[in-house]
Amino acid sequence: MEKIEPMTLFGYEKLQAEVKDLKEIKRPEIVKAIEEALEHGDLKENAEYHAAKEAQKNIDNRLAELAELLGNSRIVDPSELEHAKVSFGSTVVMTDMETDEELTYTIVGGCESNPDMGLISFGSPLAKQLLGRAEGDEVKVKLPSGVKEYEIEEVKYQEIVFECH
Repeated sequence: MEKIEPMTLFGYEKLQAEVKDLKEIKRPEIVKAIEEALEHGDLKENAEYHAAKEAQKNIDNRLAELAELLGNSRIVDPSELEHAKVSFGSTVVMTDMETDEELTYTIVGGCESNPDMGLISFGSPLAKQLLGRAEGDEVKVKLPSGVKEYEIEEVKYQEIVFECH
């Protein structure tokens, strides 16, 4: 079964930029470091060589991970979706029924999530339990920190700000 990764154009371009950086800058630097370390001779006690080989392995693993993510990606423009119910790209304003604290989250792709900025992955436990809900719904969500109850005050689309400038 194919695992589809919804993301905005911003997330897709961010992943492409990371691939480009790894392939054109980081990996060639590591290859050069390996060549230099080989010139030092005995590989058994050559810490630079082993560190560079480990870094190369990490870069190759990340490139494989990025290739899979990009291969499964579906670019979604949240502004074109209806936001009567919580969906990808929706901004959800809700109230914690225990503390009366108001929380605002926007549901984005996994590679775009930044909880500190209110951007949560569509695959997160909270987002999964909010999807399909509407304004006025009370929802009991199971989170790693325990069960919480929220009332959804508003579901809307607003332009997503991914980074502080």
